[in-house]
Amino acid sequence: MPQPNPLTDAQTIAAVRGGDPSAYGELVARYQDRLFRTLSRLLGSVDDAEDVAQEAIIQAYVKLDTFKGNSAFYTWLYRIAFNLAMSHARKRRPATLLDGDENRSLAEPVDQGKSPQQAVETKERIETVQNAINQLADDYRQVVVLRELEGCDYEQIAHILEIPIGTVRSRLFRARTQLKATLTSLVD
Repeated sequence: MPQPNPLTDAQTIAAVRGGDPSAYGELVARYQDRLFRTLSRLLGSVDDAEDVAQEAIIQAYVKLDTFKGNSAFYTWLYRIAFNLAMSHARKRRPATLLDGDENRSLAEPVDQGKSPQQAVETKERIETVQNAINQLADDYRQVVVLRELEGCDYEQIAHILEIPIGTVRSRLFRARTQLKATLTSLVD
C-alpha cells in the first residue's frame, strides 16, 4: 500500500498553530539531523551542536507564531540556530574549534572499499580541510559551511545570515582565498 504524501512545512505549521503541538515533531524529524550536522561543522563540537540544536528547536517552537512564511521553514530555523551558535561560540572563546578527540566524531565516514592507506589519507584530508575551515573568521566560516557543506544558494545564505547577497559573495570569495592559502601552505 503506498505511503500517504507527507504534509508540507506550511501544512505542518498550520496544524501546530491549529492546536496540534505533536505535528511539530514532524518538522523536528525532518530537519534535526541536517541542523545538527551544520552546527557540528560550525561549532566544531558534537556536544555544543547538540545543545544549540535542541535550544534552537525549542525556540522555534515557542516563536512559531512569529514565522511569517517569507522563507522556507528550515531557513528560519537555521537563522535561529546560527544566532544561538554565534552567541555560544562567543562565550566559549578562546577555545579552538575541532580540537582534540572531537575531530574524530565529525569526520566523514570512510569508504570501506578503499585500502587502509587510502582510508587514512582520506581521513587526513578531511581533518586538514576541517582544521582550515576552523581557522577562518566566524563570518567566513558561516558562509563556507552553508555554501560548500550544506549546499545553500546565495539567496538562502543571505536570508539565514541576514546580510546582502553581495556580502555573501565577497565573504565567500575571501574565505575561499584564505582556505586556498592555508591548504596550499599545509600541502607544501
